[in-house]
Amino acid sequence: MSALWSAAPCVLALAAACGTVGCTKPQGDMPAPAMSASVAAPTAPMPTMAASASATPAASNMRPYTDPPADRVGVLAPGTGIPVGQKVPDLHARDLDGNDVSLSSLYTKGPILLAFYRGGWCPFCSTENHSLATAYPEYQKRGVTPVTVSVDKPDAEAKTKATYAIPFPVLSDSSAAMIEAFHVVNHVDDATLAKMKGFGVDLESYSGKAHHEIAIPSLFLIDRTGVVRWAHSDPDYKVRPSTAQILAAIDAAKLAAK
Repeated sequence: MSALWSAAPCVLALAAACGTVGCTKPQGDMPAPAMSASVAAPTAPMPTMAASASATPAASNMRPYTDPPADRVGVLAPGTGIPVGQKVPDLHARDLDGNDVSLSSLYTKGPILLAFYRGGWCPFCSTENHSLATAYPEYQKRGVTPVTVSVDKPDAEAKTKATYAIPFPVLSDSSAAMIEAFHVVNHVDDATLAKMKGFGVDLESYSGKAHHEIAIPSLFLIDRTGVVRWAHSDPDYKVRPSTAQILAAIDAAKLAAK
């Protein structure tokens, strides 16, 4: 599914839960507090980004993540993901209006960067979504469209998109069919689920389902034939490739030449 703004520290009474699951307390049924201003994609070319992705978060619902070392970029964690060179199944999810969307309907229009994220309640995912939105002109230059996916149901996804002015498709995989097919499932155990609920994050409310599954943060560069050209996953949700690392991988894939 890749993200850039200094988050306020968790209240001490909630620190243990936040450290375990990396969540942020929603306001009412909102996945995260709204930004003070809408974040639009820049019109000028984005400068090369170094080191931490993700720069400095500018809202309390974001937290900066750590970039993986160079030798770990483009590496799938054992047992996860669809490897480079394999074709992805033609899966289906829902858009923000609840309409059915097939994966093939997206990649046949041009290469996509499929980014799986845990949910709108996750501050590291909020950072990643913002990073992808900020760098959108750079992806457009390369003919690549980011597409983000979580198990959040469409109304929760819509709030995430509105909060961060996301200019690309945001898909709801509330049944977890897509994350299962891509082998990037994190089965949330009962103890972690209880901690999350104590922190105000109810996964069943976000997904509308009782499967207690969320995505392992992961990225798949898929060409217009549906073949994976680059892939990355890491069960550590605090470690994600930077914009610079992702763009370098896209450039190396030379999609336009294929």
